[in-house]
Formats: sequence, structure tokens, C-alpha cells
Amino acid sequence: MKQKPIWPLEVFNVLLVAERKKRISEAGSIHFIALLCELPIIVEQELAERMLKEIFALARKHGLSSYDASYLDLAMKKGLPIATLDHRLLSAANQSRVPIYRAGGM
Repeated sequence: MKQKPIWPLEVFNVLLVAERKKRISEAGSIHFIALLCELPIIVEQELAERMLKEIFALARKHGLSSYDASYLDLAMKKGLPIATLDHRLLSAANQSRVPIYRAGGM
């Protein structure tokens, strides 16, 4: 079964919520999307079986949402830093020895 990537939907949802809370303007969202489209982003696909077993277990272990657990899993798998302000995800990343990306350096 072919799965649709959820990452773009997550990005759009964050922007929509930020617009509704007046944290960003519509023009700011459009500019941000344009910048994202210029990046060489690759959306990883996961097998449903792996998501149901391994990523679910990671979410349970750290008290994360399924989305946050999938981002942590990807950072672990790729050996990349994770960028977040979420305290639970930061804690899980530290426990999992995943570097944290901070603006201006790690």
C-alpha cells in the first residue's frame, strides 16, 4: 500500500495555527514555504509494520506523540540532529544521544 507523506501536512498545520494565533502573517507563511521548497528535502517512507512496532515502542518509552517519536527515530537512524522546542522530545533526544540543533550551532 502506497503511503502519503505526512511531513508537508505537519508543516502547513504549524503555519496555519501560527497564523491564527497572529504569530506569523500570511505573507510570512508564504515566504517560509518558498524557502522550504528551495531546500533539498527528502521525505522518508516507513513500512507500516515498523511504525506499528518500533516507533510505537519509542513513543511509549519516552511519552511522545507518534509524530515526535517518528522524528526522533529518523534522527537516530540518520545520525542527524533534531530541531525542536518540545521539552519531552528534547529529553528523549538527550536520553537517546541524539544531538540537538540550536539556531546558530549545536
